[in-house]
Amino acid sequence: MKRAYNFNAGPAALPLEVLQEAKAELLDFGGTGMSVMELSHRSREYDAVHAQAEQLLRKLLGIPDDFHVLFVQGGASLQFSMVPLNLLGEGQAANYILTGSWSEKALQEAVKVGETKVGASSKDQQYRYIPAAADLEIGGDEAYVHITSNNTIYGTQWQQFPQTEEVPLIADMSSDILSKPLDVSQFGLIYAGAQKNLGPSGVTVVIIRRDLLSRAKDDLPTMLNYNTHAKARSLYNTPPTFGIYLLGKVLGWVERQGGVAAVARQNELKAKLLYDVIDESGGYYKGHAEPESRSLMNVTFNLASEELEKKFLAEAKEAGFVGLAGHRSIGGCRASIYNAVPVEACQALRDFMIRFKEHN
Repeated sequence: MKRAYNFNAGPAALPLEVLQEAKAELLDFGGTGMSVMELSHRSREYDAVHAQAEQLLRKLLGIPDDFHVLFVQGGASLQFSMVPLNLLGEGQAANYILTGSWSEKALQEAVKVGETKVGASSKDQQYRYIPAAADLEIGGDEAYVHITSNNTIYGTQWQQFPQTEEVPLIADMSSDILSKPLDVSQFGLIYAGAQKNLGPSGVTVVIIRRDLLSRAKDDLPTMLNYNTHAKARSLYNTPPTFGIYLLGKVLGWVERQGGVAAVARQNELKAKLLYDVIDESGGYYKGHAEPESRSLMNVTFNLASEELEKKFLAEAKEAGFVGLAGHRSIGGCRASIYNAVPVEACQALRDFMIRFKEHN
């Protein structure tokens, strides 16, 4: 079987090694005579899977003991609502830094809950850049400051996170969590849908500082209260057991690669392969993001015309490349090169881009 060159933005590539492990255990997990999908979430066998996933994530990211790790459902989109519902109190404003469509969507949900403000935005330049730290308007009395660490649609990424002092920093890290070393203690809360770097769709990781749990009001709906999940170890209701099982497998794979630092080096190499083609094309390929804001996860670019882009995408598909079309909202081309995308796939895409330019 020939594997596709998978550059999908999400759900995205999973490590082949992980898929093979899951295949081998699909019918009989750990001698139970059942698939992990068939195990009770209250069983001893599943509890070990659940605990190992949390322990591995804590180890790989260096998560301090004063943070809870939660496995919930609803994707990052539900977190757009849960964050303000739990953390935005009366008399305070939530500060949103706008760097793309997902931060806009997060703000739209927060507006429904309470007072908000926009501390900075790069929308005036079609989200081509990440605002400089000196340009962020942070008063110091906000409930929290919210950022989106990587912007999949526009191909931009925070290179350094803002210092917010006593104001909790909240980050949607759905598309770059586990892609480079991270100081979790700098944040009050991190959330991430799993379907890009952590595993399959259906699981969302929330890493929340314990003291922030006290902000939630008692009258919140039970399933929208972080305390519910923290107290029950994310087992209040039936969790996405198969997704958490695969998440644990992916974390094990990252550990075997040498940890997050080793994966980061690979990601830098993969991104350089593609950005070098863009930069050395004499304007044939035009990168969307400003160089200092470029993402290591999503390489976005355009060609001279829509017709040429359509030809590029059609020939790329014929050559075995999947998922290179840009987001429907802005068009163009996009290569999502998350952790599980191998260097060989990026080398193949680089070579294809060079050949396409020579022939067209």
